[in-house]
Amino acid sequence: MRRSWPAVLLAALVLALTLPSLRRPAPELQQLTALTGPGAEQAADHASYLAVERAAGQASAVRTPDPGVDRTGWPVIVAFGDSLTAGHGVEPDRNYPSQLQALLDELGYRYRVVNAGVSGEMTAGGLSRVGTVLEHGPEIVILELGANDGMQAVPPDEVRANLAAIVEQLQAAGATVVLAGMRAPPNYGSEYEAAFARIYPDLAEAYGLPLIPFFLEGVAGSPYLNQRDGIHPTAEGYAIVVINVLETLEPLLRR
Repeated sequence: MRRSWPAVLLAALVLALTLPSLRRPAPELQQLTALTGPGAEQAADHASYLAVERAAGQASAVRTPDPGVDRTGWPVIVAFGDSLTAGHGVEPDRNYPSQLQALLDELGYRYRVVNAGVSGEMTAGGLSRVGTVLEHGPEIVILELGANDGMQAVPPDEVRANLAAIVEQLQAAGATVVLAGMRAPPNYGSEYEAAFARIYPDLAEAYGLPLIPFFLEGVAGSPYLNQRDGIHPTAEGYAIVVINVLETLEPLLRR
């Protein structure tokens, strides 16, 4: 069969022009949303790196817990939050509490992680559920609430008061509270955004809480690490969230 040399040359030219663009990170990764908060440049670099790794077939390590491990009687860590904790849109064994369980097992920490996330939860709803959380007898509670309040422009003073009441009840019951920082979208202006952002470090200082500065650091704004809604992480995104959480959590753990 005779070859069509013009067609072959054209195909080679297209391939040569396409390959370099596949090696470069997608331009969208440099346009992270306002939820990214401090360290946006570092997050963009990290997200770009992850995109390249993903293209090379080396996506973020997604861990799933071994269902055959009997964790009865182990100290309890409760992940208390909204849909970001519940794991909206991902398989139950790939949300952040499940991946945290898998990582703790891998590192030799004998703790049982309980997922107490409820999709759509606001801080007022979380306050009404503290009793249910305490029924698990937690040694540690990772408190991740406020994102839905921010999206609905709930006054920062109200959000602060709800979170403070939650913290007080948990501490009174003997639990160590790890506070996960969150950010409001820019829709309601810079004044609201700044007031909302101050809630978490202020509470951490007032109550002596270990603080995760921003729960979605390195994940927010990345089209590769979030689902189509642009809000909820993928399993790969949660793999990064777990590293964010562990950085603050690990000093509290005992083997």
